[in-house]
Amino acid sequence: MSGLLTDPEQRAQEPRYPGFVLGLDVGSSVIRCHVYDRAARVCGSSVQKVENLYPQIGWVEIDPDVLWIQFVAVIKEAVKAAGIQMNQIVGLGISTQRATFITWNKKTGNHFHNFISWQDLRAVELVKSWNNSLLMKIFHSSCRVLHFFTRSKRLFTASLFTFTTQQTSLRLVWILQNLTEVQKAVEEENCCFGTIDTWLLYKLTKGSVYATDFSNASTTGLFDPYKMCWSGMITSLISIPLSLLPPVRDTSHNFGSVDEEIFGVPIPIVALVADQQSAMFGECCFQTGDVKLTMGTGTFLDINTGNSLQQTTGGFYPLIGWKIGQEVVCLAESNAGDTGTAIKWAQQLDLFTDAAETEKMAKSLEDSEGVCFVPSFSGLQAPLNDPWACASFMGLKPSTSKYHLVRAILESIAFRNKQLYEMMKKEIHIPVRKIRADGGVCKNGFVMQMTSDLINENIDRPADIDMSCLGAASLAGLAVGFWTDKEELKKLRQSEVVFKPQKKCQEYEMSLENWAKAVKRSMNWYNKT
Repeated sequence: MSGLLTDPEQRAQEPRYPGFVLGLDVGSSVIRCHVYDRAARVCGSSVQKVENLYPQIGWVEIDPDVLWIQFVAVIKEAVKAAGIQMNQIVGLGISTQRATFITWNKKTGNHFHNFISWQDLRAVELVKSWNNSLLMKIFHSSCRVLHFFTRSKRLFTASLFTFTTQQTSLRLVWILQNLTEVQKAVEEENCCFGTIDTWLLYKLTKGSVYATDFSNASTTGLFDPYKMCWSGMITSLISIPLSLLPPVRDTSHNFGSVDEEIFGVPIPIVALVADQQSAMFGECCFQTGDVKLTMGTGTFLDINTGNSLQQTTGGFYPLIGWKIGQEVVCLAESNAGDTGTAIKWAQQLDLFTDAAETEKMAKSLEDSEGVCFVPSFSGLQAPLNDPWACASFMGLKPSTSKYHLVRAILESIAFRNKQLYEMMKKEIHIPVRKIRADGGVCKNGFVMQMTSDLINENIDRPADIDMSCLGAASLAGLAVGFWTDKEELKKLRQSEVVFKPQKKCQEYEMSLENWAKAVKRSMNWYNKT
C-alpha cells in the first residue's frame, strides 16, 4: 500500500483505477457493510443485528467473539451481494460506535471481559463520587486560577470538565478496580486497551497493528483535543497509566492490510473513524456551521466548528471530527441517549410490528391526548444531565390506546431534538449554514416534520441514510485516490427530501410544557441517596 495518498494535488495526478471501497459501520443496533462504486452507489450490502447483553441492571455489554464473527460475515456477504471479488476492494473504512471498550492480553490476544458499552451505567456511582470529590474541586479551582492568568482555552475547558457514564474513562477505572486479572496485566505491562476500532484493527492484522484515530480517541474522556494527545492531566487524576492507551493516528491513514488468511487477499485498511464523525463526513458537512442530526440508537447533534474547539458551560462538548494530514476539523456535540432504543422497546411490547408503521399511527391522531413519554432508559443527558432518571409514560387514561403511546414516544424524540438544538444556538455562537439528518429514525416523517416545526429550520434527509458507512468509505476512498477530493464527494451526495416548517412552534406549546413536567417527575428516580 505504498500508493496511499495524503496530498490532494498528488491524488489528482494519479491514474484512477477500477475497483470498489468498503464502508463498514459497527453501530449500537446493527453492524452494516456497504460496497460502493465510484459514483458512491451501494452495489452490495449486508447487515446483522448487534446483540447487546444485559448481565445486570444498568450493565450493557457485547460479546467480542460474536461481534468478530459478524464483522467478517457482513464483509463477505456484502462483497458476494455486489457480485465482485475480494481482490477488487481497493480500501476498507471502518466506522464504530464510540467509547465502547475492551481490554485484552498483549501476549495471547485473549480478551479479559466483554465490550463495555457506551450505554453501560455500572460506573454511575464512581461518576457521582468523582464529580463531587475534593480532588475534583481542587482540580477545577486550579484550572480556573491558571486560566485567569494565562487566558488559556485549554485550561478553561479543563475547569469545566466533568465525568459522565458515556465516557470510557471511569468505566475503565471500574474495570481496573474490580477485575484482578486486568489489574495484574496492567502491572506486568501485558494489557492492551481499545475501543472497538482498535480491537478490530488488532484482529484484522493478527496483532501486528495497535492504534486508534483522533475521532475515536477524542470521545473517550481521556484525550486532550488541544494538545492532540492523551491527556496527562486526566489520566494522572484517575490513575490510568498512559502506557495502557494505543497510539493515535490520522482518520484517513494507511493502517496496514487485512491478514490474507481472513479474506484471501490483503485488503488495505485506510480509515478508522467514530460513527458520529463518520456520519458528519458522509453528509458532506465540511464547512463551519454545518449541522448534522443523527437519530439512531441515540440522538446526536453535531456542528462543524472549523479548526477551533468550542467549550460551553452546558451540554456541548468539543470533539475532533477528523484529521487528514494537516487538516484538523473540530465539532461541538451533544446527545440524547434513547431514541431508537425507545422505538425498539415499544416494538418488543407489540405496540406495532414494524417501525415503519409508527409514522402512520402517529399521524392518525390529532394529538397524544395528554400522554407523555420520557425516553430515559439510560438516564437523561444534556441539558438535564441526570443519570438516575427513569423512562416513563405519564397522563395515561382508560381511553389511551397503543396509538397514543406510539405518538407520545415519537413526540418525545422531537422534543429532545428541540432541547438539543436550542442549547446549541445558545451556547455555540456560530451561524447555522444547513442541517442534515441521518440514522434509522430519520426515516420517520412524523419525527422529521415535527422537529422541523419545533426548531423552525429546514432539515435535509439524504437518499442514503447510512451515513456512517458512507463516511467511512469516503475517508477510505480519499486515502487511496478512489475519489479526488471533498468537492467530488459533495457532487455525489443526493438529497431525498427537505422538511420545511409547516406549523408554528407555539402550536406545540401546551404539549411541550406537559412533557417538560413529565420529565421533571421522572428525574432522580433511581438515586439511592
